[in-house]
This record gives sequence, structure tokens and C-alpha cells, in this order.
Amino acid sequence: MRALVFLLLFPSSAWADVDFAHQVVPLLKKHCFECHGGDKSKGGFSINSRDSFLSDDMAVPGSPEDSEFLTLIADPDPEFRMPPEKHEPVPEVGQRLLEQWVAAGMPWEDGFTFGKPAYDPPLEVQEPPLPPAHQGREHPIDRLLDAWLTDHQLPVPPPAEDAAFLRRATLDLTGLLPTVEETRAFLDDPSPDKRDRLIDRLLTDDIGYADHWLSFWNDLLRNDYEGTGYIDGGRRQITAWLYASLAANKPYDQLARELIAPPSDDLRGFIDGIRWRGEVSAAQSQPIQFSQSLSQSFLGINMKCASCHDSFVDRWKLNDAYGLAAIYAGKPLEMYRCDQPTGKSAAPRWLFPEIGDIDPAADPATQLDQLARLVTHPDNGRFTKTLVNRLWAQLMGRGISHPLDAMKTEPWSAELLDHLAWHFRENGYNLRETLAYIAHSAAYQSAAAPAGPDATPYRGPQAKRLTAESFTDAIWQITQSGPSSIDAPLPHGGADRGSRPVRASLVKSNPLMRSLGRPNRDQIVTSRPEELTALEALDLSNDRTLAEWLESGAHHLASQTWPSLDALIDHLFLSTLNREPTAPERSLFREQLGDEPSPAVLTDALWALCMTPDFLLIP
Repeated sequence: MRALVFLLLFPSSAWADVDFAHQVVPLLKKHCFECHGGDKSKGGFSINSRDSFLSDDMAVPGSPEDSEFLTLIADPDPEFRMPPEKHEPVPEVGQRLLEQWVAAGMPWEDGFTFGKPAYDPPLEVQEPPLPPAHQGREHPIDRLLDAWLTDHQLPVPPPAEDAAFLRRATLDLTGLLPTVEETRAFLDDPSPDKRDRLIDRLLTDDIGYADHWLSFWNDLLRNDYEGTGYIDGGRRQITAWLYASLAANKPYDQLARELIAPPSDDLRGFIDGIRWRGEVSAAQSQPIQFSQSLSQSFLGINMKCASCHDSFVDRWKLNDAYGLAAIYAGKPLEMYRCDQPTGKSAAPRWLFPEIGDIDPAADPATQLDQLARLVTHPDNGRFTKTLVNRLWAQLMGRGISHPLDAMKTEPWSAELLDHLAWHFRENGYNLRETLAYIAHSAAYQSAAAPAGPDATPYRGPQAKRLTAESFTDAIWQITQSGPSSIDAPLPHGGADRGSRPVRASLVKSNPLMRSLGRPNRDQIVTSRPEELTALEALDLSNDRTLAEWLESGAHHLASQTWPSLDALIDHLFLSTLNREPTAPERSLFREQLGDEPSPAVLTDALWALCMTPDFLLIP
């Protein structure tokens, strides 16, 4: 029954796994571009963008049978088949791939075009002028957003209710649910500055902040406690240094320099990547991994395509990828195109020579140090914009440039992105200060944008899924069933944590967390899936470990003395959803719990609350 309910509540799109950049783009470029790409649009049909592709029903996402271009490329009559007879036809395997792509909804990388790119992101960081304040909203973020909303004839979102804001801020900034006592105190507090005080309190909690944000940085820096390479020494973790850096609020430019040019050998885990066992492709060598990781993590550049060949989706070339890799190697590197030697080599080279370059005669350690200073150069807007874009997405649900690893994509508000990057740089690359700056804005404190197909990039904060770690922490918090030891090798063995409970970010992954989106971190992950699939829903409803946690929590609740049934119901709602029940909810729970609820009944009550969208989403 539970599985059926989840399948109805959370239908899966079940999109096929199609690689747009490496499979679809080369196919379209080879067989369709000459007549329908760039400046040409024979028959009025252009493949330059997804929108032009969908014109005149030539393609219908999700419906291969209704997509005319698939019919044309599969026509057995050469006179009518596309491409025309004088060109090589699309092979059958290519036809099947394009059908799969259409069935998958025609996923298209944001900002990609077969024509000339319309946007070239500026490198420099500029302080944009601020529009006048609107209705007393003085925060610079609000002034910029209010002007944007006015220009797009959209309403200013109303403020979020206190309960929703409390849940959002606490989960966003520390990854934990507010306790029942914290919830009651916040909701009863009439002070007009209580939201600002809450934000400041959350962000001055060094341990709570580091516990939560460790997962974000582990994903971004490819760091974990177990997995490929850790057993045989082909990989090293940087957990102790990373945790200490977060707890101390180390400036981001310093953090990045220490990652790129490690001051000691035990910090080389990020730049060394994984030493794969056995034969691997040229694009998986440690120098090329370094090129890819540095570009993706710090610059929002997907260098993976350019590691095999000149990129199909942006301006980066094979020699760009190998130029960065040569800095790690400490010498010129022979270049391979699609695993075939080119007979050419790439010297150590930086991507943006307008702010400096690498001395090819310097020793390897000096070259790494030069690279670290170029990446964090005050004029390198890619560095600051990439990071503030990631932080904005973590708090607001979607980046200003989207997707997060494609900073070549035109931001929906270049002024807002510039302002955040400028503020970040001027405030000493202070990560917590930037989070506080966003959280103190009326924009962050607004009601969540309504769900729907509207493609408008901003209408307010977007509801976000609980991460695997936050979900696990919440269940442990509600049921008091968390583990007693950590797996992360924290500084001083974690002795400075005192009596704090173990957090999911500090333990090895388990099947439930992996099902809910915690990556294995063999690859860099900059954003996790926002949609709950049917498989994840089934795991939530059937996972035995989760059931045992809920049963343990139910026994704990049943062992306590409650002043009344309503007091127990209030506790259930305040501890899970951080609000009091509505009148219909209270009536339903009174009926279902009975006068003396048993552990079995309380287990079902906890399960029902923890499986609702109100629990699984951050409003």
C-alpha cells in the first residue's frame, strides 16, 4: 500500500540516459547541420536551439511517433529521406539514439546553440549601480530583484510565514530541523528582528555549520570516506583539513589556493584525484582529471568534452584542457584526441591570459602556486561568480546562471550575479558572510514560488528537496536513533564536538542515502537531483533501516507521559513539520491514534508525517 501511494504521489519521469553533448550533438552536426544549422534553415527548419527545433512540430518531446524529423530520417525512399540523397544517411543506430533522445524529452544543455553563441561571459567583476528601493526594501539584493520583477511585469513575492521561514533557514544553514522548543520560541517571539537574529545565530555555530556544509564541499571536491581508490592508496581524502577550514570560516580564496597548491603532501587529495587501476583512457589520467576538476569546481567550466576533442558545447579546445593538465604534470604533455595521439604537445598554460599566465620554465611547485594565484586573482570573475552562483542555488533553489557548471550560460540577472560576486570579493571571500547576506534579504525570506510549468527563472525561492543527509539527520533527530560514532577523520578525533549528536555528513553512505541522492563522489557533483523518482519512493517506503528508526522513535514516544492526546499530536507535528496541526489534521490524528496509542500506531503516524511533501521539501 505504501509503495502504491508513493507511485501515485511521485511519478517518475524515468528518462532514458542520453548524453546530449557526446551522442546527440555529434550526430546532428554530422547529418543535419549543413542544411539546418548556423545561418541555414532550409525549409524553414533550424536546429540551432531547442526552441527552433520544436517549431512546426518537427519534434515533439516525449513523443517520437509524432516527431516529423524522425520520420524523415528513417524514410526508406532516398528521394524523401533526410538528409538528401547526396549526403550520408543517419545510420540505424543513430536513428534509435535520436528516438531515445526525443522519448527522454529532448534534454538540451542550457545555453548551447549550433549557431554562434549569443553570450560571452565577461571575466571581470563589476559593481553594478543599484536601483531605487521599492516599498522600503533597502537590501541591495532586493533592490536589484524588485527592478528585475518590475521589468518582467511580475509581482514581488509576499513574505514567508514564520514557521516556513524557520524551517527553511535552519535546514539551509545547518541542515537540521528546528527543535520543538526552538519552534515554539520562534513562533511566540513578537520581535521584528527575530529572523535576522536567527540567521546570525545559525551561522555563528561553527560545528553546526561545518557539519552541514561538509556535504556540499565533499560533493564539489570529490572527497569521501570510502570508495574507489581509498583502499589501495590510489586516492586520499582531505576531510580533516576541509572540516577545520569550514569550522574556522577560512576565506574561500585561501581555501582554493591550498587545494590547488597544497602546502603539505597530505592535502593533495583534490589535485591528485583517483589513480585508476588498470588501463584507462587518456581523458582519465591524473593530469587530465586535475584539469577537469579544477575547471568544474572553481570556474564553472565543463572541461570533460575538451579532454577528448575540441568541445561541442562551448569554446574550450583540446589544448586548453591539456594546458591545464601540463601544470599538474610539471611538463609539456602529449595530446590525445579520442584516445589517439595527435603528435602534438601542450605546454603549461592558463585559460585566461589577460590576467596572467604560467612561467613554462618554472619548477612544478612554482607553476602550481602561480596557477593558484591566477584562479583566485581579484580580476577573475569566473572564480567569484561560480561560487556565489552555487551558494545562491543552495539557498534559493536555482542558480542565476543555470546549470551550475555552465557559467557560459547567460544569467537571468547579470546585475545580481555581478553584485554578489563583487560583495563576496570585497568582504574577503567570506563564505558565511555571503550566506548571511543572501539570507538577510527579503527575497530569501519570501514565500516559496508556486510550483508549475512556468519557465520564469525567478519568482521567489523555490522549494528544495531535503538532501539525503538532512533527511537522515531529521529522522535521527525525531526518533533519537542516530549512531554513536563517526567515520570522518575529524581534527582531534572530533573531540571538540562535545555531546553533539552524530551527523549523517560524518558517516559513510548507506543504501538509503545513496537512493536519496548522496553521490559516490568518484566524480564531482555540483547539484543533486530535485525530483523524487519512483525508485526512491519505493526505497523510502520499504527500507528496513528507516523502518527500524521510526519504530525506535515510536517506542520512545510511547514510553513518555503526555498531558493529553492533543499534546502528543502537537509534538508530532512540531517535531516533523515545524508547525501545529490544522483542525482537520488534528481530528484525523485523534481518530487514528486513539486514547492510548501503541508503538505500532505511532510508527505509522511518524511514517505518514515523514513521507509527506511538507516533510520532504524545504519550503
